[in-house]
Amino acid sequence: MNARTTINSTNEAVLQSTIEMLLPSLLQGDRAEVRTMVAKTLASGVSAETFTEHVAWPIHEALHKLYRSDQIERISFNYATRLLRSVVDQLQLSYVRADRNGQSVTLFCGSGENEDLGGQMAADLLDAAGFDVLFAGGGVAQDEILQETHHRQPDFLVLFASSASDAPAIRAVIDQVREINAHPDLQIAVGGGVFNRAEGLAEAVGASRVARTPLDLVQALMGPPSVGTKAPEKEMVTRHMPRMARAVA
Repeated sequence: MNARTTINSTNEAVLQSTIEMLLPSLLQGDRAEVRTMVAKTLASGVSAETFTEHVAWPIHEALHKLYRSDQIERISFNYATRLLRSVVDQLQLSYVRADRNGQSVTLFCGSGENEDLGGQMAADLLDAAGFDVLFAGGGVAQDEILQETHHRQPDFLVLFASSASDAPAIRAVIDQVREINAHPDLQIAVGGGVFNRAEGLAEAVGASRVARTPLDLVQALMGPPSVGTKAPEKEMVTRHMPRMARAVA
């Protein structure tokens, strides 16, 4: 699997249209309509990986922004998040799977349902790319993360799709890992969530790699340390956020 999908102008139009039509159906909890639209998009030649990166992830980001800005109610947010998770569960079954690359990842995320979904997308794509992934989700105490990291000795500790309230704990975890230095070769990656909204936060907390999206994360773990390099281009969620807002108005 390529670390980053490439889309042409025709595919981008299809993906943009899919986002704009799919989001209202997700917010209404219309399972049948969502299944139909997802199947139609995949049948047009869009890969499962592309759908996750350019449809599911932007919608996941948009749901957070729409809810935090009081443009959607909690019940709509819950409908959409849980239904989008069922879509992501099905998509990962169709990912092209690479041979195991001998590298291990322990991945944690924010404690909210939306953050957990973002973490799952990252875990699924890393697994398909050949990494051995342990995904613990959110709500794991700081000392448990440290204990698990010491016990498992992963190549990468990933803190992805975290909320703003998680930032101090993430900084504390990274500081303790560096201070103890029990695993000097450990690489720490962050991304998604609050790290997409706060410029420079990844560098401030001491991470060695940063990614905006799940496939960015795959690319980041396959390449050299990325903190301090030019940030990746903004994704479709940023370009099309005004249209998304109009779609649910």
